[in-house]
Amino acid sequence: MIEFSQVAKTFVLGKRRVEAVKDVSLTIQKGEIFGIIGFSGAGKSTLLRLVNLLESPSNGSIKIQGEDLSSFSAKEVRKLRRRIGMIFQNFNLFTSRTVAGNIAYPLKLAGKPKGEIKARVDELLQFVGLTDKANDYPEQLSGGQKQRVGIARALANSPDILICDEATSALDPDTTNEILRLLKKVNKDLGITILLITHEMNVIQTICDRVAVMENGEVIESGNVFETFTDPQHPTTKRFIQSVQQDRPSESLLQQWQQSGGKNLYRVIFKGELANRPILSQISRKNNVDVNIVYGSVQELQEKFFGNLLVSFEGEASAIHTVIAELEKEVSIEEVLIG
Repeated sequence: MIEFSQVAKTFVLGKRRVEAVKDVSLTIQKGEIFGIIGFSGAGKSTLLRLVNLLESPSNGSIKIQGEDLSSFSAKEVRKLRRRIGMIFQNFNLFTSRTVAGNIAYPLKLAGKPKGEIKARVDELLQFVGLTDKANDYPEQLSGGQKQRVGIARALANSPDILICDEATSALDPDTTNEILRLLKKVNKDLGITILLITHEMNVIQTICDRVAVMENGEVIESGNVFETFTDPQHPTTKRFIQSVQQDRPSESLLQQWQQSGGKNLYRVIFKGELANRPILSQISRKNNVDVNIVYGSVQELQEKFFGNLLVSFEGEASAIHTVIAELEKEVSIEEVLIG
């Protein structure tokens, strides 16, 4: 659906050159939800603006369904933008228009007849669950309701692609989950490809199929969400994942555990079917070793189980060594350093 090939964007600010995007190559498949995550200034917003040519790339090429955007005329760019819906962090609703009026606006710009506009607005109000709010104004709505209006407006012209620019960062956690469920519905029921940017790893974890991590304008890691979460390679990716997994207690608690006699802490990671099997207890019991689960959890990620446990072992040193060797054949295990 979208292909970035060695894309770069440089801004000239007086005598200073700012490389906002550097040599990015990514492919977003038709019908998937693709997330781009990065801290502020990573270049992710600039990359999104290149998709609908709100910014033009300095180098490289961008293709939408195989069409190279660099060859588009001004008229073709306007048509392109109708194929791409956008929703924003701050909703960007017209305060002087009703909910129905906001949703109808892009249809009026497209020159649709009144009867067709009303039918489409009614259909979208039902889809986003706001039929009873048609005549309300934005100031009468909650943040979640405003974002639902924004999504309905973005869908008005039946786009192929929906771009989400930090669409949930202004919302509380419960409302965020509601909006994410609606976006999954948009993707599943309407078959719309979604490209979203966020600095919230829980958003990526909840709805994305694949993810790219950006830093200083570059993509530093990308791949399937499950594999990226369970085996991150770059330190920045690990920081994002730790923000949602809370996969280790604080250093002070670890030191208390150590001072109370705790020794040699290990992280054991179970993926998929392995999380359903009592491997840890079976192997330790067979070798007459006691296992103590110090911290961790088992969670669902992309309809698969992912277990991340901190454990310690008690028993003869040789027996513990055997347990670790046998576990290494089944799961990922590594020693955790304290301090």
